[in-house]
Amino acid sequence: MRTLDDFTLLGMIEKSGKRYENNPALRMVGGERFTYGQVDALSSRSAAAIAAAGVSPGDRVAILAESSPYWGIAFFGIVKAGAIAVPILVDFSAEQIKNIILHSGAKAVLCSPKQRQKIASLELPIAHLDVKEHIASGARPIARIPAEPDGVAMIVYTSGTTGLSKGVMLTHRNILSNALACRSIIILHRTDRLLSILPLAHTYEFTIGFIIPLLSGSQIFYLDRPPSPTVLLPALKAVRPTIMLSVPLVIEKIYRSNIKPTLEGMKLYANPFFKPILIRFAGFKLMKTFGGVMRFFGVGGAPLARDVETFLKKARFPYAIGYGLTECSPLIAGCSPAKTHVGSTGPALMGVSVRIADPKPGSGEGELQAKGDSIFKGDYRGPARSAEAFTQDGWFRTGDLGFIDEKKRIFVRGRIKTMILGASGENIYPEEIEAVLNQSPYVAESLVLEGEEGLTAFVYLKSEVLEKLEATFKDGIDTAEELSSRMGSAIANAEKSVVSSIGQAIDDAGKAAERLLEGIRKETNEKLTSFSRIRTIKLHSEPFEKTPTQKIKRFLYSKDGTAPKS
Repeated sequence: MRTLDDFTLLGMIEKSGKRYENNPALRMVGGERFTYGQVDALSSRSAAAIAAAGVSPGDRVAILAESSPYWGIAFFGIVKAGAIAVPILVDFSAEQIKNIILHSGAKAVLCSPKQRQKIASLELPIAHLDVKEHIASGARPIARIPAEPDGVAMIVYTSGTTGLSKGVMLTHRNILSNALACRSIIILHRTDRLLSILPLAHTYEFTIGFIIPLLSGSQIFYLDRPPSPTVLLPALKAVRPTIMLSVPLVIEKIYRSNIKPTLEGMKLYANPFFKPILIRFAGFKLMKTFGGVMRFFGVGGAPLARDVETFLKKARFPYAIGYGLTECSPLIAGCSPAKTHVGSTGPALMGVSVRIADPKPGSGEGELQAKGDSIFKGDYRGPARSAEAFTQDGWFRTGDLGFIDEKKRIFVRGRIKTMILGASGENIYPEEIEAVLNQSPYVAESLVLEGEEGLTAFVYLKSEVLEKLEATFKDGIDTAEELSSRMGSAIANAEKSVVSSIGQAIDDAGKAAERLLEGIRKETNEKLTSFSRIRTIKLHSEPFEKTPTQKIKRFLYSKDGTAPKS
């Protein structure tokens, strides 16, 4: 579908419903399937049930459910009822969900059975509708309620990485202009199959993985549980997707856990002649793992590690990079697999203008600012914050630092709020240091903060590394217990020996951890500029808390070099 006469999501689903009426649209892997005609018809019944629950045009209706065909049908039901959708991420806590419902003033919640307990105890004057069952109850259709292109279609609440959630108001025009602009990156067809592994409540998946396929007559497949390897691998084999969207963490784990160790374990990999051949062979195997017919693997939501991107490029895996924010519906820049450039997000999207504010002499770095039809209307009930988000001449402040090269490719360096100013005025980007740390075969993830005496890195080690450290401690304990058993009746002496052995075990494990961390620090510093080097490195005992796109919530952790807050 190249054009829209009615530039609204209501007009879009009605047009797709007629044009692709008998084509499969939304499907569960190995389960229910719905044609475009059924999605259009069932969303009308959903609208009737929503209206019967007391929802009037302009009211807000929340969706708290896992991604599935019913999520999509419910969303269009809200639109057809003339209401405004409030998608809520299922990863949010009950308290966060309550705050979102209260702040948005939602009149009803469409909820899945799995999420019902999160709102069961909330004393809120709202209607609770089962995201699936409510459709069957809406037997009597309601009159078509027209929508306006510049009317608010949805309010998206994001936990972000800087603290309190905010309600981002996106209009029909915002979303559809962004979806149509993506034609400069990829054009989908009726024959395309998209396997969805990201939450529909996030704009990345919503616009690119939901609206664009439905504009094009493509099929979308959903999983009935989180995409762990045991779930994802059979699904890839069954669906053989041509399109997928992912956050970097997925492909980074595959590369660092499987591909990289395998390649580095081959003697021929050290040979300059054979190395590119082996990388291409690894690319073929990766393609086969993803079903063998992938033509677009979109990566967004967070920066992709440079070493992983370098491999994907050399392996000729059809990855594509995108850069955006929820406020931009979400894409600002991106490129097709044929035009990726390591380290860049690609050029600005068609219809989106990007500029660098106050570029720094020499590097050309400054805040990335954007303008276009896909930029949000403002924060819901947050006029002050809305005003702060824009410059006086109407450009949206992304809060990201970056530069644009002579080929108009955008390079994002990091968030302005996380940038650290070096002793001599140098700009230090902790995200770039973390990317180097995460290349270590021992590190699962890391967080770099400004300490009192320099940069401090907190690292969470990979599970197999932690197991080895624990084994060192356990061996000492086993030795102590064996010694205790041999001492027999000499209780006093046995107790002293056991205590001594346990103390030695703890000391040995501690020293082993210290040696490992110091090795990681030195190896990392060798790859960094002098002003970006890590002064202190500390072990973090558990995974860092993250946003839905797997960015660490930095605001939860102290910035004075002490241990992160719990």
